[in-house]
Amino acid sequence: MIQWPGRRSAASDALTTTHTIADLRTLAHRSTPRPIFDFIDGGAGDEVTVRRNTEAFRGVSLLPRVLRDVSRIDTGANFLGTRAGSPFGLAPVGMTRLAHPDGELAAVRAARELGVPYILSTMTSSSLEAVAQAAPEADRWFQLYLWKDRVASEALVRHAAELGYRALVLTADVPVAGQRLRDARNGMTLPPSFPLRSAARLALHPRWLARTLASEPLGFAALDVERGGFAEQSNRILDPSTTFDDLTWMRSIWSGPLVVKGVLSPADATEAVRRGADAVIVSNHGGRQLENAVATWDALPGVRDAVGDRTEVYVDGGIRSGTHIAAARAAGADAVFVGRPYVYGLMAGGEAGAVRAGRMLQTGLERTMALLGAPAVENLVPEMLAPPRMG
Repeated sequence: MIQWPGRRSAASDALTTTHTIADLRTLAHRSTPRPIFDFIDGGAGDEVTVRRNTEAFRGVSLLPRVLRDVSRIDTGANFLGTRAGSPFGLAPVGMTRLAHPDGELAAVRAARELGVPYILSTMTSSSLEAVAQAAPEADRWFQLYLWKDRVASEALVRHAAELGYRALVLTADVPVAGQRLRDARNGMTLPPSFPLRSAARLALHPRWLARTLASEPLGFAALDVERGGFAEQSNRILDPSTTFDDLTWMRSIWSGPLVVKGVLSPADATEAVRRGADAVIVSNHGGRQLENAVATWDALPGVRDAVGDRTEVYVDGGIRSGTHIAAARAAGADAVFVGRPYVYGLMAGGEAGAVRAGRMLQTGLERTMALLGAPAVENLVPEMLAPPRMG
């Protein structure tokens, strides 16, 4: 069929000009009101941890091997017994309908197309049922913040199991909310509302505003909360008394794979495995919780050494390219998770933007593997890092 000029949408045309996650971030910034962009892009305090994450991966030095047959590149990887097309998954991000009205539905469909896992957040703005129906074939996981109300927590976990969510991801690094200064300065509340000064910024983006007003009202689909500031609402729900005993309890009510997210300490990783975790995610919440936390790249080797081959180890935070994914594998991670990259894609172009973000990571990984002399993910080894990391 002839593609006549003008038939493509402006968003599609803009996406074709993006070649890196940084390009998608720039387009997202132009396409989205400042308070919304800040909600996704921002971190805790002065955002030192956010910068540490990205700078650590940017500072990686690779040592390629030559004269290897890389005529065929296999990026396949295992996630808890299931084969994925690439060693990355889409991390849990709350309220993604702020980024685009299709939000979590677009994200899970993108994950299905990319052939990678998708973790749905407790703070989802789409129902668990709707996400399951949007992509029943996708490898869907569910992320849980353990609430003070254990009965409600257990009911939500059992509901996720009934709907076919394969793995449960317990986020452990949010006993209280971090200080998100950008959100505080923008006057953002949850469920979302903005003061007049921020509302004026929303009006500067009529396309985003029209899409949002034409969609279902924004709110939490799995929570019943009153409106309030981010920290206030989070602290009202979250349970700062949570301990490893609660992980043992979680293991008793969840029969599928159990993952603990937010681990930086080798000792904590060891205890999580002892209490029944099938995997841990080395994470500092994308720099959105503890100010001046260690970069996940720097924490990864210690966690890997501590748990050995007893469990799978994933890492997130600061990963912006296929080269970063290859480096993480070489440093001992079984796979990585990315959050901001695919949400930048959602802001820039909805589902197509999220898929484009994933394709950038996939093609970048393939190219890096070929240049490193690694025809398969398993060939990404510590000796390809300079200096080499043991793990």
